[in-house]
Amino acid sequence: MNRPRCDDLDYIQFLIAAQRVFTCTEAARCQPQRPAGPAHDAFTRLLQRQPPDTAALWQEVQGMVRLPDGALVLDDTTLDKPHAHKMGLVTRQWSGRHKQVVWGINLLTLLWTDGAARVPCDVRVYDKPWGGETKNEHFRAMLATAAARGFQPRCVLFDSWYSSLENLKAVRAHGWKWLTRLRANRRVNPEGHGNVRVATVDIPPAGRVVHLRGYGFVTVFRTVALDGDAEYWATSALDMLPDERGRWESWAWGIELYHRGLKQCCGIEKAQVRTERAQRNHLLLALRAFVRLEMHRLQTGTSWYEAKTEVIRSAIRSYLAQPLYRLPSTA
Repeated sequence: MNRPRCDDLDYIQFLIAAQRVFTCTEAARCQPQRPAGPAHDAFTRLLQRQPPDTAALWQEVQGMVRLPDGALVLDDTTLDKPHAHKMGLVTRQWSGRHKQVVWGINLLTLLWTDGAARVPCDVRVYDKPWGGETKNEHFRAMLATAAARGFQPRCVLFDSWYSSLENLKAVRAHGWKWLTRLRANRRVNPEGHGNVRVATVDIPPAGRVVHLRGYGFVTVFRTVALDGDAEYWATSALDMLPDERGRWESWAWGIELYHRGLKQCCGIEKAQVRTERAQRNHLLLALRAFVRLEMHRLQTGTSWYEAKTEVIRSAIRSYLAQPLYRLPSTA
């Protein structure tokens, strides 16, 4: 059997350097000149033969995390695929960006953070329409995987979408504290006289301990969002103070920055491949590309965007030193 002409690192480095086009054809065109260099079908075969699991991702990031410290943040994002209705994994998904249902791929990430680092440790693709697991099942599976790997986070942070009783109990079963937002209609018992909507409860600025129906006692906080709407937060840490809740909220926001960087710097939405396996492998390789940008940011303080711009800036500098396109001399 002939040796493959490209490997996963060739594709990962292409994703970091590419600016607009993220195809196998473009990956082949950008390779350094060498005998028997890879053609576009070599990259196509690469995306088909890579194992579609997160083992390689975890192997690369486990040295970047501290298992008994930090927080685990779980959230999902929709990768826009407006013109790819027949592409593997693409289905109708709710998009928080567009505030409507769109064609796309839904990606769930378990992110480790200490307030500075943002390290994706596990990912899942929501493929329920093809008989896959629900988002909540993925949530619990990623928690179980994190526990098996030895994580002991100080807190687990997630949005109201994942605040079902089964999920809250799953976090508690691992011995971890959690912080999440609650919908305004969640039922709590503030004074032992019956369950009422959390939105009707008088919650002081320091928070209030109430009984969450079906779970047990939690501390709830009321905050005001930028748009003026009230938000309700709940935590299993009964002694949590408002300042601590605010710090965890700022840490949780890191996953939104991660989603933005993943889309804008790693071409995760831009793969023009048809099959489900190729799509999964492109997603995983894009995450591994992000890990390299994040490691560079932590070591040098250079943002993902500046690091990516520096690649093209070097190319422009080389071109300006020896321009290719000139008008003929009229002298």
